[in-house]
Amino acid sequence: MNNVRHPYKIIKYNGGTISPVEDEIAIEYPLTIFIDGEEFATMVCTPTHLEELVIGFLASEGLIRLHSEIESLSIDENLGFAHVSLKNKQSINKDFYSKRFIGSCCGKSRQFYFHNDVRTAKTITSKMTLTIEQCFQLMNFMQNQSTDFKQTGGVHNAALCTADELIISRTDIGRHNALDKVYGYCIREKIPRADKIIAFSGRLSSEVLLKVAKIGIGIILSKSAPTTLGIDLANDLGITMVGFIRKDQLNIYSHPERIGTEGRVPRP
Repeated sequence: MNNVRHPYKIIKYNGGTISPVEDEIAIEYPLTIFIDGEEFATMVCTPTHLEELVIGFLASEGLIRLHSEIESLSIDENLGFAHVSLKNKQSINKDFYSKRFIGSCCGKSRQFYFHNDVRTAKTITSKMTLTIEQCFQLMNFMQNQSTDFKQTGGVHNAALCTADELIISRTDIGRHNALDKVYGYCIREKIPRADKIIAFSGRLSSEVLLKVAKIGIGIILSKSAPTTLGIDLANDLGITMVGFIRKDQLNIYSHPERIGTEGRVPRP
């Protein structure tokens, strides 16, 4: 059974011809997370690597930093419930995790953080660098693994990479969920992130840049476009954002000092 896509019988119109066909559709699955017996959040996701998703989500929300802070984690896939018990019990105010924070840094992008983002988004100081050729290579690695996207057109992919190879790739209908799965893998497996890169299929929005900052990675590569606030946050958080990586073209939107050719790093 494929947990990413499911076949449906549909009617297809193509070039004047109408015919019944079987089409692969991305699976959408609701998962409700309970923390110490209290309902915390419900997300819609792709039902793969759910443990990594929950771990990454808890870390992104600032509820854990290390895997050892989780006392137990169980997932009931039939009901769509994840039950988490934390070693350090805490009173969780759900409103705290969704209300906007207005900081004192007037004119800076950080005034748009949510309360939990203020505590968990890190300024990146990574010395990692890539050549332009490596940017294209890593995106090719990710896209070659994207069978489910090719079949459905309805999922996103996020891959954890070194400068020369893809370590793992994760798929989800939500681009932020795909990143949380990568984050959860890193936390569970104790993977150092300062020398890693994320290759990504989705739009480079502020949400995505905040996730990358929380993971602690200094370079994100994508085939898609950025948003204005995404670029502002990337500059503010010390993250190199490279987008529209297609064929022999790419755009560097922030911190270009990490991207060069043949060892020569261009300066802004």
